[in-house]
Amino acid sequence: MINNYSTIKIKQKQNIAWITLNRPEKLNSITLLMLQELSQLVEQLNKNQNVRCIVITGEGKKAFSVGADLTELQKLNEQKSADFSIKGQLVFSKIEALAKPVLAVINGYALGGGLELALACDFRIATENSELGCPEVKLGFLPAWGGTQRLPVVVGVSVAKRLIIQGDRIKADEALRIGLIDRVISLNKLQTEVEAITQRLTECPSGMVKHAKNAVNSVTKTSFDLGFKRETEAFVNLLSLKETKEKIADFLSQRNKK
Repeated sequence: MINNYSTIKIKQKQNIAWITLNRPEKLNSITLLMLQELSQLVEQLNKNQNVRCIVITGEGKKAFSVGADLTELQKLNEQKSADFSIKGQLVFSKIEALAKPVLAVINGYALGGGLELALACDFRIATENSELGCPEVKLGFLPAWGGTQRLPVVVGVSVAKRLIIQGDRIKADEALRIGLIDRVISLNKLQTEVEAITQRLTECPSGMVKHAKNAVNSVTKTSFDLGFKRETEAFVNLLSLKETKEKIADFLSQRNKK
């Protein structure tokens, strides 16, 4: 499988496709270009009958993804911030709707939009050193790529509110306890365990996987349509505030000094 992308890498090993977010120098933060490339690739993989399972991970040892690229976020006006939110929602919904099982392999940080991407996958495993969370509140906004809708489904409403409103980061063992991830795996066993999991997933009849995912995902679809709209509206309103812009600018300034 040829990699014609600049922000992601793709390789196929037997009937398993590996998507790697490829901006390690930026902790695999997600840009509009990355969203566009993910969208194109997901469509191709969905049509590829030789692919039975998909793995999404991040390049490097520090992060799956720390979420949206704040330097892009800082430049958005109200209309562009709405488009930014809707674009991410659509791409992650494409991943959720894939007719094949999708496994998120988290090594390091899965924060903000990175966690939202992992939530769009069917299964999530993480290494012992991983940290997960929704730190957007620290910068004055909220998850805008489906996180406000998917997180309560995965961990329950009360826990989702705590993570989103308080902006807590949690370790892998806590994420496992609350059901945010399915397994914690030591780094030295990661490759072996991932291969074993994906092998089992490829053995599931493809027709059954498609129909099972459709049936289970339908539980949330009615509420998600309205929820996504409210999520975008809240994101736009918060991102337009002077206080939010100042917090993002201050965060970027402090980060650049390190």
